[in-house]
Amino acid sequence: MTESTRKSEYDREGFIVVRGFLPADELSELQENLGRYINEVVPDLPDSEAFYHDKAQPDTLKQLPRMGNDPYFANYLDNKRWQHLAEELVGEPCIAKDPQWFNKPAGTEHPTPPHQDNFYFCFKPANVLTMWLALDDVDAENGCLRYVPKSHLKGVRPHDQTSVLGFSQGIADYGPKDEATEVEVHASPGDLVVHHGDAIHRADANRSSTRHRRAFAIVFQGESCRRDDDAYARYLASLNAQHTEMGLATK
Repeated sequence: MTESTRKSEYDREGFIVVRGFLPADELSELQENLGRYINEVVPDLPDSEAFYHDKAQPDTLKQLPRMGNDPYFANYLDNKRWQHLAEELVGEPCIAKDPQWFNKPAGTEHPTPPHQDNFYFCFKPANVLTMWLALDDVDAENGCLRYVPKSHLKGVRPHDQTSVLGFSQGIADYGPKDEATEVEVHASPGDLVVHHGDAIHRADANRSSTRHRRAFAIVFQGESCRRDDDAYARYLASLNAQHTEMGLATK
């Protein structure tokens, strides 16, 4: 896929897939540091920084929403390979936000509700994207991403609170017409999926009994983005209410 083809497809569909984005040596280094972080740092993190399907079972760790306090991952935000692609697609200089790690542990009921990232971010204009790197083979069985093409062209839809930790809000009126247009994205380790902040996406639970579905992600915000402070305050209030209801400690 050429640079011009990537940009046109991203603008038209709201998402693209870049196969083999990360070379084997760079993927191995990233995987090694993710393993170090999970083994050495995560056990001391507060509940709000490490989400589990069942905290009594460490192998059900399902999300690390902020990893930027670790020196390796703080430095990773300056990675030129990621930065250049983000700026190519957004069309302006970008700022990389905290790296994140996601997992759908094998044999757990953990669907991702249909949502738009910019409902959480509250940026205007919505010149923001998420870059999602597959760390495992990903398909329909273990919970691949599913996108509604061209949904980024229609703005942010109403969202309601969900019971899914890590995705506190989901699209309120998502239905069969949306599902009928979905595109499921299969990926191999090192493949990158990039989606616009307003692109509607979701993922089913992991139905495999043996395979995880892990991914590493970075959000890139265009320099023209400005946050709607009132909308963001409402989102944070809802997020904090969810965490309180679930009995999560924040310190």
